[in-house]
Amino acid sequence: MDTLSYKTISATAATADKKWVVVDATDQVLGRLSAKVAKILRGKYKPCYTPHVDCGDNVIIINADKVVLTGDKWDGREYLSYTGYPGGQRVATPRILMLKSENKHIKAGKHPLFIKVVKGMLPKNRLGRQLINNLYVYNGPEHPHAAQNPTVIDINKLK
Repeated sequence: MDTLSYKTISATAATADKKWVVVDATDQVLGRLSAKVAKILRGKYKPCYTPHVDCGDNVIIINADKVVLTGDKWDGREYLSYTGYPGGQRVATPRILMLKSENKHIKAGKHPLFIKVVKGMLPKNRLGRQLINNLYVYNGPEHPHAAQNPTVIDINKLK
């Protein structure tokens, strides 16, 4: 038996097969949707998954304004941020972050609520900061990434 033929193949940035995926957030629960999106961004649904390489797909989320939160989480949940200055702790609820997404000064595709939630589910290192740039979130059904030929997937079929 030739044991040299059983080599573990590790993906690199050059061999990673990155695709574009569209996910519809209509009537989806925010946390469950974000957990599956984080796994897609990380590449955990692929057979060539490598923990230290960006081998995940680029994800486009449409209809983000139709996402659902259960219970009193729209106003009861609080996200903390700190400006770095004394007395600079800021508190934001999901409702405030959702209203910020309609602001014209926010860069297109960078939805504050989804960025905050998905970023918390990614690694807290350079790889996680690189992976969050592969996420694009839009409030309406249109997106400007038609040139990449994204495939539409049903997020409910994924485990």
